[in-house]
This record gives sequence, structure tokens and C-alpha cells, in this order.
Amino acid sequence: MLNIEEIADYLNSITLVDKNVEAYLYDETPKDVAPKPNKNVVVVKPSSVDEISKVVRYANKNRIPIVVRGGGTGLSGGAVPIKPSIVISMEKLNRILEIDTQNLTVTCEAGVTLRALIEAVERVGLSFPPHPGDESATIGGMISTNAGGVRAVKYGVMRNYVLGLEVVLPNGEVLKLGGKVIKNVTGYNLMHLIIGSEGTLCIVTKAIIRILPKPKKNYTLVIPFDGVSDAIESVSRILNVITPLAIEYIEVEAIKYGERVVGKRWVSKDGEAHLMLVIEAKDEDELIEIAEKIEKACKNPLNIFVASSVKEQRDLLEIRSMFYEGLKDEIIDIMDVSIPIAKIPEYLKRCNEVAKNLGLQIITYGHAGDGNVHQHPLKCENGEEKYAKFKKEAFKIAKELGGFITGEHGVGFVKRENLAEFLSQNELELMKGIKKLFDPNGIMNPDKVVN
Repeated sequence: MLNIEEIADYLNSITLVDKNVEAYLYDETPKDVAPKPNKNVVVVKPSSVDEISKVVRYANKNRIPIVVRGGGTGLSGGAVPIKPSIVISMEKLNRILEIDTQNLTVTCEAGVTLRALIEAVERVGLSFPPHPGDESATIGGMISTNAGGVRAVKYGVMRNYVLGLEVVLPNGEVLKLGGKVIKNVTGYNLMHLIIGSEGTLCIVTKAIIRILPKPKKNYTLVIPFDGVSDAIESVSRILNVITPLAIEYIEVEAIKYGERVVGKRWVSKDGEAHLMLVIEAKDEDELIEIAEKIEKACKNPLNIFVASSVKEQRDLLEIRSMFYEGLKDEIIDIMDVSIPIAKIPEYLKRCNEVAKNLGLQIITYGHAGDGNVHQHPLKCENGEEKYAKFKKEAFKIAKELGGFITGEHGVGFVKRENLAEFLSQNELELMKGIKKLFDPNGIMNPDKVVN
């Protein structure tokens, strides 16, 4: 048992200690699958990399686990302390240090929120494409999970925008990787090893992020379909014609949950499933031309609705972004399977058959353009038992079709037991070896990703 008072007294000489630990014990992982937090923790709020380094040196010397916390928006229990720990909140490392309009980069601390970064770069006429949904997510957290989101189909994921990192290693040393360059093959790419490592190797404290010129005007299209298969099969057809900014698959049943949160109405309730596309066009003439190509590419679309005004688009995107918020109290879990795009129809068809046989209702939406599907099992009698059977079969189907258990949420705590189903023994041993090399005392986010 850690002597929390003794640790807190010592750390108080280094950095700010917050005695209100309750707010730092949970993330957004559904309660039914979330790990039980260990409340025997010390929460610190460093305001510099030097303070973090001193805290980490102390923790490493005394073999005290460290859990780093960003915005607490994770969905895999990655920021939940499982053992008595020092929780390092990054909220005070929230400065945007430089926007370099010549090199198209922004340098910021890890606690900067997505919202703050977007607003800062847009003020100078530039843009930052990655958008995982919750704008209170921090840049450090997005790097640690290699966050994706709705725009990944065109603009990629977080990894595609990280040019440089400053990190604190588990021994307290500060390491600087990369820089303001697009190309760099100077030795092994340690920076990209750290991206997506979920706080298990080191602590990201600063990043150099690639930004882009502001795109053309955006327009939002909603296309209803009578059947799930027609909607999903249309995705590959559309991608052969155009690469939209986003292409989302939405089951009509999911829409009411987003509407309930924001108090607004979706454009149509026709059909069983919808595709929502965000496209770029310089004007309405180009928009009409693109919309006609999309409609022609689709398989049996019922209609095509174009939201051209800023308000119409904002309302639709707001409803879409609140699906999970509306659902979270009624679901057992949110799944994050990643499937080859052409295999999504088969995956959903087989999964729906499994769910029907189990008497389990699944509500599905997701980033169809990049193959990332979010399935939500609703709570019901014997729901956890039914879901365990469903998840086992769904993961089996995903593996058969060349998919993986997580596309953007990360392994964290809730999926770590499933790693061996998708990775070879050699891969797992290499991952454990990398973990041991970075973190020989096992203090960094223990019991997450790999043991």
C-alpha cells in the first residue's frame, strides 16, 4: 500500500498537488466495461516539462505507477488508474507556443485541447483536419491513441500530422524527436513508435503539428437507403468517384439519440440506414456536379439531401457528434472494429445475424469511408452475458475478414485481453520487449495494452 500522504507531501515541493482525486479517476468508457479505478492516488498538475521530469524521476526511483491524463475523453479505460498511482494531469501544459505559417506547423504543449488548436490555426486562415469528435480531447491524448475521427478517409489520422515530439522517458530524461521537416529517415523512427502507445512508454509533453491551408467550402449530404446493405455497398462505389472529407454510415435508429441531446431534427427519417457525406466544393455549381456523381454511384438511394447553409450543416454535424452522448447510458459498450471497406457489408450482415439469435439489439454507426465501425449493444436482461458471446463472434468475424479490434479508440484496459486473438506470439513478445526497454520498472500506465 502506498503512503499517499507521504508521496503528496514530497510532490508538493515539486509541483501542484490536487486533493480532489475523484474527478481524475474515470474517462468516457461505458460503465459496464470500464475498469474499476484505484482511489489510492496522488493527482499532480505540473506546469512545465521540468516539473514532469522531477515527478517521473521520483516515481521511477520508488517504483510508483504513473497514469497520464489529458481530457478524459478516452473510451477504452486508458486513463483510469488501476493500481495505486501518481496521476499526472496535463491541463496546465496548455500553451500554443508557435504558429509557423511559413513551414505550416504549430508547436504546442500536450494539454492543449483540440478546440483551442482548431480556433488558433483558423484565426490565421489555416486548418487542422483530424477530428475525433470530442473537442475537449487534448493533443497529447490524441497522439497517444493515434486518434482518427470522421475526416480520416481524406486527411488521415493523427500520425499523419505529427512532425516532432518532446517526451519524458520513465527515467525522467527529456527526449526531443523529429522537427519541422516532412522527410526524415535518420535511423529508427522512435517518434512513430510512441504515437499510439497509449502512455505506456513515455509522456508526451510537446508536439510539432502539421497544419494545412484552409480547404474549399464544405457541404453536407445525407442519403437514405431502404436497406443496410445498399447503404454500405454504396461506400466503395462513392470512393471510386470522389474522396469526401467524411463519409459516415448511420442506422436510422441511432439518429434519435443525437436529436435528444441537441434538441434538433435530422433532415430525414426515411429508410433503414443513411450515409452522411461532407464534401468540398468551390461553389454551388461544383456542388451540384459532385452530388450528381455521388447519386449515380449509389446503389438504390431513396433521395439525396444537400445541406448548403452553414446552419443546416452545423445542425446535422452536431446531431451526429452527439450520438454517443445520447447512447452512453443505455449501452453496455462501444465497439471500434476496423474492417476493409469492401468487407463491411459482410461483417455487419453476419454480426446482425449473431445479435438476432442472441436477442441483443445493436445500434451501429461509424466512419464507413475508412472501415471503422462503432457497434453499440443496448442494455437488456442478461445483457452482459449476451454481449460477451456477441463480442467473441464479432471479433472472430472481423479477424476472418482481415479486420482488427480497434481502429481509433485504442486497446487501453478493455481490449487488452483480446490482443492475443489478433496478434501473433512474436508480435506480442516484440511489444513486451519494447515496453521493457523503454520502461524497465513498469511504471508507465501499467495493465494497459500489454502486461
